Amino acid sequence: MDWVDDNDPNIHPCDSLDNVSLGGLAFKSPQAIPNGQPVKISFPLLDQNQVLTGQVVWNKKNQKGFEIGLEFDDPNELFRLRMIEQICHIEHYRSEVKKHEGRQLSSEEAAREWIKLYAADFSKPQNG
Repeated sequence: MDWVDDNDPNIHPCDSLDNVSLGGLAFKSPQAIPNGQPVKISFPLLDQNQVLTGQVVWNKKNQKGFEIGLEFDDPNELFRLRMIEQICHIEHYRSEVKKHEGRQLSSEEAAREWIKLYAADFSKPQNG
């Protein structure tokens, strides 16, 4: 996942997505981002032109930089975030199947299996 500040057209790498909740997400960054700052995020699994825009609500310093909390107020952004989260889960499932079972699944095959196994749990409300 990458983030880009609205005032900076360059995408800056961040380590990873930490968690996703009903209203936002947290990710690692090498630098703090001011609270209230609008931030655009893109995900390497998706088309780089597909971005979500959230607002920084907290920063926590850690040993490797900062954990940044973003909030999404727009219902469309929240829906897109849930879809991106689901894609990430499916791709993780795909890689785990290859690692543990030796099966090479296409993204579509992995999605079908993941949906059968986990979609009911995924659709339950999350605390955030």
